[in-house]
Amino acid sequence: MILFLEILLIFIACLILIPCLVLSFECLMSLFPVAEISEIKLDNKVDFNILIPAYNEETVIEIPLKSIINQVDFPEKIIVIADNCTDKTAKIARQYGVTVLERHDKERRGKGYALDYGLNYLKNQPPDVIVLIDADCYITPGTIQKLVHKSSITQKPLQALYLLEKPENPSPKDLISALAVLVKNQVRSTGLSRLGLPCLLAGTGMAFPWQALDKISLASGNIVEDMQLGIDLALCGYSPIFCPDAQVTGILPQQTSAAITQRTRWEHGHIQTILTQVPRLLKAAITQRRFELLALALELSVPPLSLLVMLLIAGIMITITAGLLGFSWLPTIILGVGGLCLILGILMGWTKFGRKEIPFSALLSIPFYLLWKIPLYFAFLVRPQSQWVRTERDEIVNSK
Repeated sequence: MILFLEILLIFIACLILIPCLVLSFECLMSLFPVAEISEIKLDNKVDFNILIPAYNEETVIEIPLKSIINQVDFPEKIIVIADNCTDKTAKIARQYGVTVLERHDKERRGKGYALDYGLNYLKNQPPDVIVLIDADCYITPGTIQKLVHKSSITQKPLQALYLLEKPENPSPKDLISALAVLVKNQVRSTGLSRLGLPCLLAGTGMAFPWQALDKISLASGNIVEDMQLGIDLALCGYSPIFCPDAQVTGILPQQTSAAITQRTRWEHGHIQTILTQVPRLLKAAITQRRFELLALALELSVPPLSLLVMLLIAGIMITITAGLLGFSWLPTIILGVGGLCLILGILMGWTKFGRKEIPFSALLSIPFYLLWKIPLYFAFLVRPQSQWVRTERDEIVNSK
């Protein structure tokens, strides 16, 4: 029995160590300079459309439209899918001269269904590239052209750099939330890009060759449909790649209820995807003999940063207790190595990418941030969220 418990503790420690090492290595690779790449130019103009799914987004829909309208030659190339809207989203969008599709289906709700509706609208005359933008994001000038051109050249799905904008007077919780997104979307994706490996999709600022989307179905109510989309595309031979030169900026929710709703959907969906899709990717990596699928499985195996820290702390407490009771100290040593790697990885990423925006003093509030997240993870054990829920928007936003 003692031997069995020791083996079990070592196994659990190794399970926690793996994502710590993956994250740390990605952060380390992000420090290396990128090789100079000549500017991509096309001989022929690429036909593309921009899809913006929107559900009651009257308070924010002008943010992406104002930032995109000058990046296209024809406004009608921008397609806003007003999905089950009961507000003025469609009316406001039409004022910009864009194409507006109104969809009404109370049973099938969610971003995936809205995007599928937009693709069906285009299928008779499909463009070369589709760009997907969320209805609450600001798009940096030049981003659309970079995404379209690179996706057309590589024939791969692309993920732009997606960051969250902090409020004027951010709370410590806002700063830590922004740091977590920065580590996930910029630091780790940059590291993967340096290694020439695929990344996960972040939900907005994405571009796809039409033939890639033609091989999968978007019509689902998956609560993290974008993450699942990237996995499905990779399994079909279209692994997403990171495009750091293109950038979109989202809005950090300020309402407590909105922040909880958003985090619950993201993180419950992330955990569910880890449990169901990591085995699927590992199996496909073996059967298809594709190392990139193994790399994507390892990337997906890294849970939300706060959850990883909680698991590490809990594991260390349990193994130290076991050690004091006479069990092997090896599990504690393994977790100690994992913790050291995790701390170094976060500090490396913060030093290069976040030092100017996120003060070091904000890192001291991480323990309080973790306490705020405990009920969210407890809810996953009791009643995991399985249905798509829209995040409520703040009444006042920065429209750039």
